[in-house]
Amino acid sequence: MASSAAPAAETWLLENGNIKPLSKEMRHGHGRSRTAHNVSSSSLRKKSDLTLVRKVPCSIVRDVLANLQEVILGTKLFVLFIAIPFAILAHYQNFGRSWVFGLSLVGLTPLAERISFLTEQIAFFTGPTVGGRGAMHVWDATELIIAILALTQHKVDVVKYSLLGSILSNLLLVLGTSLFCGGIANLSKEQKYDRKQADVNSLLLLLGLLCHMLPLMFRYAGVGESVAVTAKATLLLSRVSCIVMLIAYLGYLVFQLWTHRQLFDAQAEENEDDDTVEEEEAVLGFWSAFAWLVGMTAVVALLSEYVVGTIEAASDSWGISVSFISVILLPIVGNAAEHAGAVIFAFKNKLDISLGVALGSATQIAMFVVPLSVIVAWIIGERMDLDFSLLETGSLGLAIIVTAFTLQDGTSHYIKGLVLLLCYIVIGTCFFFYNRPQNQPNGINFGSSTGGIVRV
Repeated sequence: MASSAAPAAETWLLENGNIKPLSKEMRHGHGRSRTAHNVSSSSLRKKSDLTLVRKVPCSIVRDVLANLQEVILGTKLFVLFIAIPFAILAHYQNFGRSWVFGLSLVGLTPLAERISFLTEQIAFFTGPTVGGRGAMHVWDATELIIAILALTQHKVDVVKYSLLGSILSNLLLVLGTSLFCGGIANLSKEQKYDRKQADVNSLLLLLGLLCHMLPLMFRYAGVGESVAVTAKATLLLSRVSCIVMLIAYLGYLVFQLWTHRQLFDAQAEENEDDDTVEEEEAVLGFWSAFAWLVGMTAVVALLSEYVVGTIEAASDSWGISVSFISVILLPIVGNAAEHAGAVIFAFKNKLDISLGVALGSATQIAMFVVPLSVIVAWIIGERMDLDFSLLETGSLGLAIIVTAFTLQDGTSHYIKGLVLLLCYIVIGTCFFFYNRPQNQPNGINFGSSTGGIVRV
């Protein structure tokens, strides 16, 4: 923290055209707890020097410039913002739908990090529980918006692929890269982490896997029955399972927020004297942050609509299957900011933060975004179930099991990360060559009791 003798280094609050130093209470966030997502996201932020802005005589202009500097230039990813106007221009000038897709995907990267930043700013004014914990859920805003837009366009497979890809990306790519880089950078140290968080997240992920496997098994258990009967039973089971998953996620939030809160705040307390704490300070007023949050969410919705509407065109133009784009490219680019933060803290031998980001995000997608998408599809009359097909569900199950085995002893070294990364490469290669037609079921043959072949 900057001392009172160095006013130029103070953090300033922007509100109502005035730039003023923060009070001591505001600088410490009123005791606001910091999650792994909060700490991780701060690694991509830049301190803003408002010396020149404070010299602007007009309060309105000063407020606008200060907000622009904090929000637009306050991230190390600010250069990627240029992709947003180019994506809009490409859309309206018909430059090519694949260009619209690529530029929109790049533009979503800094927006995800900035939405997290703005939510944390609001958290300084809404209290430690609502704000501090609520901020971590905005990392999933992009996936949820893409899922809802895809459902409105009847692209259920795109929703399933993208959500599956987010889980696989967090469990294998992000966690694998973090463990590998952390192990290489700390060869002389034994890397340790708190197993309690990993155990809780692993249990929830296994519950989610069960909810995915049973609808899949319904298809094969119902050999000899009509497709309509099996499909109806699968859909009903999926909807009941989604309600169960949301109840489990609610219990997870209670566990995380109240009954065992100390388990999830431990990694933040260890970094209390770290430089990253300086980043966790309110620099925007409530209404300024709220206005920016609404505006950026609207831009995310616009770019997500472009992504959903042009994904098939990009697939045809690039010669890459929709499954590979949805499972691999969308999660990697869309969550690049979050992933980078996890890897940075692994370099610093702070694996609790890296695990909190990777496992926490995977759990949120599996136990909140996926079931919520099924419920939303139910509401709008779209038939989406938890039957993600054999290859997809098998990949998910193996990823969860491998991750659980990797984290069972509370210690880490680079070979664990390497194995997770290689698993991700194998799965990615599989989807690269896998080009099942959209909205088509698995073609698996079973011998019937009469010796014939039943196609499921």
